[in-house]
Amino acid sequence: MADQVLDTRDQRLIAALQCDGRLSAERAADVLGMSPRTVHRRWQALTADGTCRVIALPARPSAVGALLLRIRVLGARRDALAAALAARDDLPFIDLSASGDEILAVSLTRPGSRDHLVFRELPATRAVTSVSADTILHLFAEAADWRHDVLTQDERAALTPARRPTPPAPDRADRADQADQVDRDILAVLADDARTPAAAVAARTGRPESTVRRRIARLTATGLLRTQVVVDPRRLGLPIDANVLLRVAPDRLDHAGRALAAHPAVHGAFATTGTANLQAAVWMRDLADLYRFLSQDLAGLGVEAAETVIIGQAVKRPGILPAPPRRPSPN
Repeated sequence: MADQVLDTRDQRLIAALQCDGRLSAERAADVLGMSPRTVHRRWQALTADGTCRVIALPARPSAVGALLLRIRVLGARRDALAAALAARDDLPFIDLSASGDEILAVSLTRPGSRDHLVFRELPATRAVTSVSADTILHLFAEAADWRHDVLTQDERAALTPARRPTPPAPDRADRADQADQVDRDILAVLADDARTPAAAVAARTGRPESTVRRRIARLTATGLLRTQVVVDPRRLGLPIDANVLLRVAPDRLDHAGRALAAHPAVHGAFATTGTANLQAAVWMRDLADLYRFLSQDLAGLGVEAAETVIIGQAVKRPGILPAPPRRPSPN
């Protein structure tokens, strides 16, 4: 099932949900030139069989930082270690390299802290041969920002809800802390299914439906409620998942990061510490596209060196539950 590429209509409907996770079938139909009945039926089918899910991503407090981990591990213990790491709440992303000897992960930690996992736990694990940890200095784009490149710019603009201007940083402190208990109750209900109707949210929170509708609209407009469509990229015709680690001249770093964030294949772009000071996560149709990205699309961005790691398995990502560890073969 994971290798069956969806038809263009379904891919466009998924891309519409990326613009607005709570988009109505009537609005999508009007913009995409379909009937509301078709939109509603196809969305129901795509969510019912698990092809896609829409989850809520509330704003993370600004005090939380992140490390990009590269963990080299003995092959026989890789799956067991990946499963143990996936059970941790502070590791939202875990991938296995296609080469089979490396775990790549994102660890949430306080900026500048001496992370216990990096300095104590992993080095003490006998299966681990090396650990590197680079701090994310600036986020240019993350998975929730990625848009499947099957809509026109006009369609995307028409489907994207208006946002209120973001207050200046000194007036803002932690955006997540601006939510009161009513907001937090609503966000908790929407976490696993951001398309839950307002009436159902009201029933589960014990709040009036009018209050819930008003709060959801405000949370969306202020960015406290963000949605992300969880879908296997292979179903979208993008089977190549890779991380590209770049070394860029400091005076070109910001320009290069912004250019990568705007690239349709990039679903994550970060400025980091370390020798590779800019990292990008990409989804591609094939290896030829990946080669063109490296040899042509990166040209002119001030890239001095690049390392590419192809991902063999996404163990844990937002909305993707970690798979149980594989049992070793008796042979």
